[in-house]
Amino acid sequence: MLRTQLQRKIPGYKVLGLFTLILLALLALFPSPSLVAPANDSTGFIFTLLSGSAGNPWFIITVAILCLLPLAYKKDKKTCLTLWCQFALILVLSFAAKSIMKHITEVPRPYTHELAALKLVDSAPAFYQLSADQKELVIEQAKENVSEWRIRHWEGETNYSLPSGHTIFVAVCIVFWGGFLLRNRGYLPITLLFTWGLGVAMSRIWLGMHWPTDLIASTFCAGLLYLFIPEPMKNGSQG
Repeated sequence: MLRTQLQRKIPGYKVLGLFTLILLALLALFPSPSLVAPANDSTGFIFTLLSGSAGNPWFIITVAILCLLPLAYKKDKKTCLTLWCQFALILVLSFAAKSIMKHITEVPRPYTHELAALKLVDSAPAFYQLSADQKELVIEQAKENVSEWRIRHWEGETNYSLPSGHTIFVAVCIVFWGGFLLRNRGYLPITLLFTWGLGVAMSRIWLGMHWPTDLIASTFCAGLLYLFIPEPMKNGSQG
């Protein structure tokens, strides 16, 4: 039975593995940008849109779109309900894992190092010793040197960096729905899913919210969590 459970997960791991390899290549080819460099409005808008699609509250729209996939592939009601319950479970696990890991690792975000370089705080770790109001004031002072596209994200997320919640969400969607699509030969939707996921991941680097290691750790975390999602037996196949 355990072997059958693992075999059902192979398509998802194949898709997630390919996604991780492409992400590694992109991270190697495109080094982290200067956070004080002028930001093109088109680039800022696209990366903000991509990041928002995997963050609170707009990730709900992404979830709703992905949950339409089994309907688009004409799966029966039982299969659809099974998939939706599985997806809900892995989302809950990923949100919990993200919160716990951030609390344990306490890795400062890249932008906090930039704040230190601008001499607005003594050091990146010192930023996290400030009150919420003090953090807001420090980030506000950085507006003279940093694009508004980045500032708005810095103001909205003042917690720790590792792992990337946005990238865990992306990786969960890819390992789960990518596996479903591969089993159903949905190669074009997989390509679209990859393009979106890679865009979200790279947006987090451009915005100064995460380190490359945060993104890779997030994909591994999603893969680990996928192991804990029960698979239906053959007569309850996902198709």
